Order: sequence, then C-alpha cells, then structure tokens
Amino acid sequence: MREHYEIFRDKKVLITGDTGFKGSWLAYWLYNLGAEVYGFALQPEHEFDHFNVLGLKKIIHHKFGDVRNFTQIKEFMEKTRPEFVFHLAAQPLVRKSYNEPKTTFDTNVGGSVNILEAVRITPSVKVVIMITSDKCYKNKEWCWGYRENDELGGKDPYSASKAAAELVFSAYYDSFFNTRPEFGAATVRAGNVIGGGDWSSDRIVPDCIRALLNNKPVRLRNPDATRPWQHVMEPLSGYLILASRLYANPKYYGGSYNFGPDSGEMHTVRDLARKLVGFWGKGSITIAKKGNDPIEAGLLHLNCDKAHHYLGWHPKWDFEKTVEQTVKWYKTVHEGKSARSITQQQIIEYMEI
Repeated sequence: MREHYEIFRDKKVLITGDTGFKGSWLAYWLYNLGAEVYGFALQPEHEFDHFNVLGLKKIIHHKFGDVRNFTQIKEFMEKTRPEFVFHLAAQPLVRKSYNEPKTTFDTNVGGSVNILEAVRITPSVKVVIMITSDKCYKNKEWCWGYRENDELGGKDPYSASKAAAELVFSAYYDSFFNTRPEFGAATVRAGNVIGGGDWSSDRIVPDCIRALLNNKPVRLRNPDATRPWQHVMEPLSGYLILASRLYANPKYYGGSYNFGPDSGEMHTVRDLARKLVGFWGKGSITIAKKGNDPIEAGLLHLNCDKAHHYLGWHPKWDFEKTVEQTVKWYKTVHEGKSARSITQQQIIEYMEI
C-alpha cells in the first residue's frame, strides 16, 4: 500500500481538526509523506495534547479557527487552495453532548455544512473526505457489524449529530459533487481509536493513563461495554488510501466506508483496562458504582467488507499490539523522550508492515 501514500508528496492538504487526537496524527503523517499540510482548528484543550508535544504549529501551516464560522473557513480555503480536504473537526464526546447539545449539533452538523459549502465553491479541491463515526448508525445492539447501507440514527445528541452530518453529505454529494468533473468525495466511519497523545476527558485510555501516572486505581464506568478498539493509524491509513483512490478514479470510489478491526478483535472496556495496566507494569482497577450516567451503547462494531474489497485495506495491528504501542508512546514521553520521535517511529513501523 506504500504506493498510495506517494501521491500526497508536494500536494496541498487541508485538515480541519488538526489540533485533535486523530487530526494531529494525520497531519504529522502527511507531513512525513511530503505533503504541504494546512490545518484549521480550535486551540488544543490541554498543554500536553499531541498537537502541542509534536510542535505541529511550527512545521505545518496552521490557523486557529472555528468551523462554525463559515467566513473563516471559506477565506482560509480560498487562500490555501488545497487539493485534498480531510474534515475531522468535531465535538467528539458522547457524554459531553448531553451537557452541550447545541454546541454538538452546531459543530458536527453546522460545521460540516460550512466545510462542504466551502469545498463546493473552491475549484482547487479534488478530493474531500468527511470523517463521521461508527455511532452514526442507529444502534440496535445486534451482534453483527453495521454495513454502510444500514439505517442511520442516534439516541444521544452526539450520535444523532453524526447521522445528520451523513445526511448533509449525501445531499451535497447527489446535488453537487457527483456531477463535478474529476472530483471525489466520501464519508468514513471508524470505531473507537486509541493511541499516544490523547488527553481528552471521558475517554478510557487517557483516563487510565492519568490514573496510572498518579498511582491511583483505574476507575471504570461501563466495564462490560464492547467496542471495536483500534490504533489511530488503522483508520487513518484507510483514509489516506481512499483519498488516493478518489484522486485517481473519483466516481468509482465515492460513497461511504467503514474502517474497524477484524470481527474477532472485539473487546470489553475491562479487557482494555487490564491490558493497559499490564503493559504499564503496575496499577489496579476499580468499578464505579452505577449512578445517573448518560446512556451509552453496550455493543457496537462495524462490517468493513467494503473497505477490504474495494480498497484492499485491512487492519495491521491486533488488539495486543495496539495496546502495547499505545502504552509505549505514553511511557516513552513520560520518561522525557521526544514525542515527535516516538510518533514518527510508530508511523514508519506501521507503514513497513
């Protein structure tokens, strides 16, 4: 698959949400591939976020801005004239969406409208990929993976906002993008991603690492919930391969794609926490008492046959390797070593498989 990465050399690539966890990994990966990377996002939330420890602001062209502001994103796109656009900017947390539903819908739906409208009126763009979520599917708690043509929906504001963003994309695709010459567009839906550099609140890995660093027990709210855990580079590699295919054959590869682990790699929150503690080398786990916590899905995973068949994409790291590499990143940086060095090392190791 290395040949698919070569297409980005010297290309202008715009990433919204590059200060976020996934966005910072994608921005640094593309920078290493020789792309001219432009970022547009809010300020990082934490001092030690991946964007900050990588020093991305110094090596890519970044503008702090808000996708809810159409004028900002339109002017930035007009100025930079990218060929590729990856839209990752979002309010990404289910629990936060209960406390801030309007912000969630304004960002995830309204922000997506602004990006797609800016793309529509920017002739330089050849490929746009909009990142949504596996939670865009109407979760029926069934035991098989959701396919790209399954029903969309969501009981919580976050999931509903991602389903709505998919409908917005579909309208733009059918109304404008499908007939635009030499232009490719797709949405991508990934499972729960983990990896180094994530310090978000209410996420299992950052919560575990914070507890381990402070010699406190790892506290689990929903230990039996099953998720499609995967390293952040797994779906990102899929996005990059898809973008290269859309650039070469836009109409054939347009649409929606799932990127998740193999069906045998489904694990519970408890499984993940135990592995994290094991690779860390010490620590304990405690189960939180049930309170009035917001409802979260108990079972959710994806069917990725379409990505396997059309793109030749397959996950490279199993659950064991994924957790091992995640802990290795945090331990390496905690020991005072370079975050940029360990990130680059892991990207190279992944690409060479």
